Amino acid sequence: MMKRLKLANLYLIGVFIILYAPIFYLAFYSFNSADNMTNFESFTWDWYKEVFQDSRLLIIVLNTLVIALLSAAISTIIGVLGAIGIQAVRKKRVETSLLTLNSILIVSPDVIIGASFLIFFTMLGIQLGFTSVLLSHIAFSVPIVVILVLPKLQEMSPTLVDAARDLGASRFDVLTKVILPYITPGIFAGFFTALTYSLDDFAVTFFVTGNGFTTLSVEIYSLARQGISMKINALSTVIFLFTFLLVIGYYFLNQRSVMKLSRPEVK
Repeated sequence: MMKRLKLANLYLIGVFIILYAPIFYLAFYSFNSADNMTNFESFTWDWYKEVFQDSRLLIIVLNTLVIALLSAAISTIIGVLGAIGIQAVRKKRVETSLLTLNSILIVSPDVIIGASFLIFFTMLGIQLGFTSVLLSHIAFSVPIVVILVLPKLQEMSPTLVDAARDLGASRFDVLTKVILPYITPGIFAGFFTALTYSLDDFAVTFFVTGNGFTTLSVEIYSLARQGISMKINALSTVIFLFTFLLVIGYYFLNQRSVMKLSRPEVK
């Protein structure tokens, strides 16, 4: 038994090394005074200073954050309502069909989704830029939110809703005081996952961006095509740290909400 545990731990450590080694390698050379990733000359903050002194890059960072926060918030609202609607469906065949349609954007290749959105926006006459990117990010984030919220709804006992109605609660009260507090961990998970997906997305954004509007992922791709620079390493390291802090923040918020739900209310 101990041998199996040791092998499992070694396997897990190996997987994490494979996943994180390239990121740490990139971050390590972001402090290299030389403009290469083969010879570390001396420690420097110059590449980070260059990143934060680039006004165009800071505007792109702001664009990326605005798109991510807006798309995550809107998709969370739509996704929660969609999950509640799917859960309320009585016919199993209809529910299965809705879940299948919901999963299309998750399982479809990003290139296909991006090309489809490009054709769709062109047909509607929507100018490529902020609006097209925002709508695209909302569209591919909603199914993610639904998938993460739905299990919490299925886990909730129907007797909670029945008890609230027996006590005279309206539908709005049932939604805001029973259902939403119970599925709060799922809502947090959906919001933060949608946020990180939006920050990370390249393929879909590459197709629908335009009119001078761009996001960090597309900008990093453009910079990388011009040649390897430690400025890209510094920028990528900052994005990784920001995403890491988001995950940590989600973990603590989720733990807090779980503890709040499990703690008996004292009157």
